[in-house]
Amino acid sequence: MIEILPSNSGVGAEVRGVDLGNGVDDVSFAEIRDAWHEHLVLLFREQTIDDKSLVDLGRHFGTLEQSPRSEVSGEFGGYEPSMPEVTIISNIEVNGQPIGSLGAGEADWHADMTFTERPPSACILYALELPTSGGNTMFTSMYRAYETLAPELKQRIEGRYAIHDFSMTSAGDLRKGMQKVTDVRETPGAHQPLVITHPETGRRALLLGRRRNSYIIGLPVPDSEALLDELWAHACGGEYFELVWQLGDLVIWDNRCLMHRRDPFDGTQRRLLHRTQVVGEIPA
Repeated sequence: MIEILPSNSGVGAEVRGVDLGNGVDDVSFAEIRDAWHEHLVLLFREQTIDDKSLVDLGRHFGTLEQSPRSEVSGEFGGYEPSMPEVTIISNIEVNGQPIGSLGAGEADWHADMTFTERPPSACILYALELPTSGGNTMFTSMYRAYETLAPELKQRIEGRYAIHDFSMTSAGDLRKGMQKVTDVRETPGAHQPLVITHPETGRRALLLGRRRNSYIIGLPVPDSEALLDELWAHACGGEYFELVWQLGDLVIWDNRCLMHRRDPFDGTQRRLLHRTQVVGEIPA
């Protein structure tokens, strides 16, 4: 039997009674998907899965993205995951080259890959090696962020679009071939609506992406900066679900209605996670 244990933070739930390594039947997946829509991020503890099982699970949610190669230093130390849909999240280096992305530093609040036309819908992350402490991940609801906005602020952002920066990686590094942004009105990246309607639940949510180099199209830069600061302070100032990682943890979150962040950790300790993500819709 599947058991759903909601967190006390208004978002997030632990799912028990599921062995993802043995696959998920249609009935079980329907329960998982319903819980995912309700709680936005699901945690499965003590899982033992390989990359094929990870990819099979992801395909229940839709078509999977192909794993990107490093956008900073080329191939990841000659290391390749066993399947092209699997991305490596790690601080480990081989022959002086990272085998994955993000390193050991802090990752500020963000939604994944909103600089693309079709950001991921579902993101799945599985823990293989972890440091003794640090690297916790926090998730906060963009449904809540929108629904608790003052009516005047909702009116100000209705129908407006923002540029989502492609020039920098999640770790704050300049991507290969990109120039540092000096005028946010010329930031490279997708133009996304500030308010979207979730294509499956019909609920409205803020879509902020990342704060760095963002710009609300059509506003004077000082006005854009002030409005973005106000939106970000509101969106990131509420309740959040904090995941203290354990080996064998697998997490599935809805990238369309959440933002997340990560604490730093001791870079001398190894951290290795495998990730896969589902191709999303054009936000609207």
